[in-house]
Amino acid sequence: MKRLNITDNHGWTPRKLRKQERKIKNAHLRQRVMAVRLVMEGYLGKDVASMVNVCRQTVSHYVSLFNEGGLELLLHRDFAPGREPFLTEEQQEEIKHLVLTTTPAELGWDIASAWNTKILQSYVHHHYGISMSREALRKLLHRKGLSWTRPTYTLAKGDPDRQKHFEKQMDLIKKT
Repeated sequence: MKRLNITDNHGWTPRKLRKQERKIKNAHLRQRVMAVRLVMEGYLGKDVASMVNVCRQTVSHYVSLFNEGGLELLLHRDFAPGREPFLTEEQQEEIKHLVLTTTPAELGWDIASAWNTKILQSYVHHHYGISMSREALRKLLHRKGLSWTRPTYTLAKGDPDRQKHFEKQMDLIKKT
């Protein structure tokens, strides 16, 4: 079996790589640096693979990346672009603005005084012709910085002085 070699160390020594390892928070990237460092220290590829718990070909790939472009290329990861969203960015902002500024009752959409995913789902289907699940809409609203809250009620005939006194008593109870 051919021994893995670091052909161009790009100015890195095993000691410097170990220091760099400690700074990296991402475990997968730290694992890459550790594999290259161990090869640099003279371990065989199959031994390094068992130490960092990856396959031998992966260690070979890490070493070739390091030889080609140094630590920068080793730590660079391309991610798949992902699925195209159902709604455009403008439509998403319109929905956020709609939820923040209006109620379904104001738009004549429903008698409800607050938006929920079921009403929003039918609104999106009607206005944009896009069928989205309620969970997808919930995640969309969450990404836009919105969260579901339950409205609080105040008693119209409640005595504010007695309420404040009760709150103080509750605070004392909580502290003890």
